[in-house]
Amino acid sequence: MRNHTVVTEYILLGIPETEGLETVLFFLFSSLYLCTVLGNVLILMAIISSSRLHTPMYFFLANLSVFDLGFSSTTAPKMLSYLSGLSQGISFQGCATQLFFYHFLGCTEGFLYTVMAYDRFVAICFPLRYMVIMNHRVCTILATGTWMGGCIHAIILTSLTFQLSYCGSNKVSYYFCDIPAILPLACGDTSLAQRVGFTNVGLLSLICFFLILVSYTRIGIAISKLHSAEGRQRAFSTCSAHMTAILCAYGPVIIIYLQPNPSALLGAIIQILNNHVTPMLNPLIYSLRNQDVKSALRNAFPRRGFALKKN
Repeated sequence: MRNHTVVTEYILLGIPETEGLETVLFFLFSSLYLCTVLGNVLILMAIISSSRLHTPMYFFLANLSVFDLGFSSTTAPKMLSYLSGLSQGISFQGCATQLFFYHFLGCTEGFLYTVMAYDRFVAICFPLRYMVIMNHRVCTILATGTWMGGCIHAIILTSLTFQLSYCGSNKVSYYFCDIPAILPLACGDTSLAQRVGFTNVGLLSLICFFLILVSYTRIGIAISKLHSAEGRQRAFSTCSAHMTAILCAYGPVIIIYLQPNPSALLGAIIQILNNHVTPMLNPLIYSLRNQDVKSALRNAFPRRGFALKKN
């Protein structure tokens, strides 16, 4: 240990195999980030300003918008900074903070999608008791649980990762601080952190996906029993936005894990889809076909040209 210098700063090497494309990537990711911020802020303003949207479904949608703002902001500002030509360095504490919030919000995403699936299950299968089951207290407990669960998950992973000694290379072969990119730089035994990280991330993702699958299986059975075609269409329309968002979130992850030997570039593309594209798409998914949200936006900006055409 005396022959090594303790690492106090990391150098983020960026997206693999993209040397010379910094200017193009800067404009691309800055556009994605601005659209993400604008879209999710508009969704939040619409939900807060309209009393018609003060329902359990839109309460969880507001939580999703807060999540999207935080998740994209975990990696985007630093990436845009070094793509613009500024320093690629990030402090040891900054790297730990970035890793914590990435896993905190990533785990919260899985829990939140699961809670939203349960909300749709109650709405479709128990419509007459919906407001009784999904009352204000239950919604608050479920939302608080998602954020607290994500926080506990992130504390465990961050503690295990950064309690190790880092005294060798400080070059991170990635565009942000994540466990697979940081652990190879440790001087000590990383087996415990690797096992716990793989188990936590994999197990929680599988549990959330299984619960979502169960909810939508029950929803599908309930919809198939409806005698009215209009009722079936309305029920499916209620769930289609959430199903699309889940596919956008889980689809890229499933694709990369099905690859026997995924390349570093493919892994980075999948992470970019999760970190930057999905948070930008969520406001579009939940608002384009939602007349209530469009009406709330028209009322929120009556004199500023934000008129949205009705379908």
